[in-house]
Amino acid sequence: MNQLQRPLREHRRRLDLLAGEVLRLRQTLPPRTRLVIGLAHALRAVLAASIGYFIALELGLGQGFWAAITAISVSQSNYAEVRNSSRDQFIGAMIGGLIGMGAATLGHDHYLAYVLAVISGMLLCSVFNLGAAGRISGITTTIIMLVPHTGAFWQFALFRLGEVTLGAAAALLVTLAFDTLERRLSGSDTPAA
Repeated sequence: MNQLQRPLREHRRRLDLLAGEVLRLRQTLPPRTRLVIGLAHALRAVLAASIGYFIALELGLGQGFWAAITAISVSQSNYAEVRNSSRDQFIGAMIGGLIGMGAATLGHDHYLAYVLAVISGMLLCSVFNLGAAGRISGITTTIIMLVPHTGAFWQFALFRLGEVTLGAAAALLVTLAFDTLERRLSGSDTPAA
């Protein structure tokens, strides 16, 4: 095993242990508490999805459902998590949109161009340590290159980025509002991270 693999394996092992412990702790919560947490999360997600969807429609973005999907996708239990997830969504959509648009102009009807575009975007995100943005880049490239649409690829890519931005912004605002309300109701003055 080389010097690089050893710390990566140890890091992955420790993350897996931590994730397992978080899951175990979550499972020990009483059913009523899990229900309340689940309901609050669902309300945040659907409110953010609705806001993103209707704003996208008002702005003339014909596929506002992408804003709703993004809002649900980035919805987490606190503002810091939503902020990080939103950042990854935006960066991934931007990289995937640019690469997908470029590959589509070179050969959108060729599957090999699609495969190379997805690999390029995910690899780029990995090299720059952009976390989950790589997955989003691959998803965005797939949407741009494989989902049937009318109009220019640049327009489709730009609208997709706009819809992602709207969904992420809606999730951020809703989560911030929920966090603020929760702090006020609980009497805690600690601001969101």
